[in-house]
Order: sequence, then structure tokens, then C-alpha cells
Amino acid sequence: MSVTRRPAVASRPAEDPGPAESAYTPVGVVDVDLTRPYEFRTPADPGPVRPAAPVLALVRLRGRPLGLVTAGGRPGGTPEDLWRSVADTARRRFVFPRAGTPSRATSPVPPSFSVIIATHNRPEMLRSCLDSLLRVQYRDFEVIVVDNAPADDAAERLVRDAYADRVHYVREPVAGLAHAHNRGLAAARGEIAAFTDDDTLVDPGWLAALAEGFAQGPGVGCVTGLIVPAELETAAQAALERHGGFAKGFAPRTWSLHHPPKDPLFPFTAGRFGSGTNMAFRVGTLRALGGFDPATGTGTPAHGGDDLLAFFRVLTTGHTLAYQPDAIVWHRHRRTRDALDAQAFGYGAGLGAYLTGALARDPRMIPALLRRLPRGIRYAVAQAHRKAEAGSGRSRRLARLELRGLLYGPIGYVRSRRLNRAGRGPR
Repeated sequence: MSVTRRPAVASRPAEDPGPAESAYTPVGVVDVDLTRPYEFRTPADPGPVRPAAPVLALVRLRGRPLGLVTAGGRPGGTPEDLWRSVADTARRRFVFPRAGTPSRATSPVPPSFSVIIATHNRPEMLRSCLDSLLRVQYRDFEVIVVDNAPADDAAERLVRDAYADRVHYVREPVAGLAHAHNRGLAAARGEIAAFTDDDTLVDPGWLAALAEGFAQGPGVGCVTGLIVPAELETAAQAALERHGGFAKGFAPRTWSLHHPPKDPLFPFTAGRFGSGTNMAFRVGTLRALGGFDPATGTGTPAHGGDDLLAFFRVLTTGHTLAYQPDAIVWHRHRRTRDALDAQAFGYGAGLGAYLTGALARDPRMIPALLRRLPRGIRYAVAQAHRKAEAGSGRSRRLARLELRGLLYGPIGYVRSRRLNRAGRGPR
């Protein structure tokens, strides 16, 4: 006898949503391929499930993501009814690729990967992330866990006891995501360094899709991928998704200074290229750039910006950056209001820190940056105001927090650099 259940990505204790969020109805996140009728899957469960409405579905065709669909079902409806609702909505909304469309280029010898995961005091999330990574369908990859300024040895014991033969553990005592990523980069033995976070679940085809992006040519120095929510169990998670989430669209793109887009702020709008939750670099390219700027990143006074600054520097040194939506990572958004608010402030601060770091670290781009920086700041401020005016009360608060973070970002970057120069690192 089958059991109808809501898909879940991890077994974790319920958190008190607070009185303002108690009326929220959780939304199941599912994975649907239109070539597999009536089959639902979830990011954490490789087997089929029978979900209850409502759901947010990542809709694919022959493995390729087409878009996201929300379906509420009907009273008394079955999972089969829910699948038909998802499929019908997808057929109305999405443009389907024509049959026989040739696949994109692949390398005759797929590159080797070093997957680097920075973690900080979240062993249970790390376990789920590692379990998903070890289901990845790719021939040649290693996994490196970088334990960043840990409070205890929980992550080390987890890796040693459960993954010793598959995962390499290193410790980075200085707090900061860039410090952790640089430690992982130093240990990497693969041709490509792929980065994700401990609060993600990776798709089985993630590395193959990233490799496809690099196969477009030797000039591709960085590939980013699609980030979709792994769960929408709380009002805070749903608010982040309504606010814009992480997704950068479902069409592949490339950027380079040799063929610049019409965007007058290019290449300074680095947030459009992707996110550090799902990014990969040629190891030689990233090492030649000196890795990530240690004055940036979560865990520093700058709060972020390490990924954006790396994207910017890849482009300004003549490389191409590619966005590959088939490279899918499922992100477990912050579950509480306070955590979401801190994240929104951090996004804005990271943007401000990135723009400051670009000016400080790449003197060749100073004239172009100075010409564009005022317009870029005005654009970012206008976007934040637009979100604040058009959105719900929650979206307006998040937009205001992003704006406050943006204005703070340069201060945070300078503070972080001073700490690094004093040899103390962020605390």
C-alpha cells in the first residue's frame, strides 16, 4: 500500500516559527521530468515519492531544467492529479526545445574535479550534503571538506567515521569563507575546483554539467550553475524565494570582455553571473589570481563578496564566465526570520565589499570602475527601493536590510583587510 507524504530533504527538529509565521502552509519541493509520467522525486531522496499539495516543482525535459512551477492541486486530489497539474502548467509556460536539438559540446577527456565544501559547526547539514555528493554520477572527482574555525571536532569526527575513504578533511583556523576556500584550493588535485556549501544538496548530474560548461573552450575560466530551493518548510524560506532567491534563469549564457553584453554596468554587475553556492574554476586560473580575497566572505566583517570578486577578476583578466543551468544545486534556505534578516544584510554588505575590493585589488580597472561605480551604486539602491515599494511587508524589510548592508559593505571590507594585515584574521 502506498503512503502519501510530503517530501522532506532532511530529518531535523522542528523550529518554532513564531506567532507571525504560524499560519504558513509548508510547500513540498519536488523534481519532475516530463518524460517520466507521474513520477516525483526530491533532492534528498533518490527514490520516487507521493507528495501532497502544495508543491514547488523543478520541471525538466530529458534531464534539462525548464523552470519552476507551483501547483496546489484540488481537494481530495491524488499525486497523479498533482503531477498532471504540474505538467499542464509547464506546457503552457515554457518553450520546449525542439526534438533532435544537438547537445552542447563535451570534452573528449572529462576533467578531474576537486569539490570543496566549507563548513562551520553544522555537522548534520554537512552529512546530508556529503551524502548527495557521493551520489554524483561522474568518473573522476575528489571531495575536500574545509572545517572553518570550528567550535569542536564534530565535523572532523563525522568525516573520519562515515566518509574516511571518500572525503579529505582539512581545517582552516582563521574564520572567513575566503580563507576556507583558499585552504581547499591549496589542497585540490583536480583540474577544476568546484565549490558548494554545507547547506546544499547537489544534483547527480552536477559535475557532468559543469564539465560541459568548461568544454565550450579553454578560455572558459569559471562556470556557475542553477540554485533552487531544497525546502520551503517555513515562512522565512518562502520569503527569500519570493524576494528573488538564488536562481539566475534557465538559459545558458556566457560573458567576456571580448564580447560584452549591452549592459552598461558590465562587468561590475557580478551578482548576475552566479553565486558562490554553485561555482567552479579552472584550478590554474584561480591560483594565478591568488585565490579568493581573504578580506571578503561570510565570517568576516565584510559578510560576503568573495564569489563576486572572483567572478569579476576572472572576467577582467580575459577569461570567459559561463552560466550552466543544467548544473543544479538545491539550497536549504535559512529557516528563521532572524537568520533570514542577517542573510539579507549580508548580501548587501557583500555587494558593497565586492565593489570596494574590485577597486582596491585591480588597479588596471580603476578608470573604468570609477566611471561606472556611481551608476552601479545608484542602480543597486534603486533596485532595493523598487523591491521595498513593490513587495510585501517581509520583502520591503529584506530590501531595506540589503540597502543597509550595501552602504556598510565598504566599511566591512576595510575592517577585514586591517585584521588580516595585523595577522589576527576575523573573529
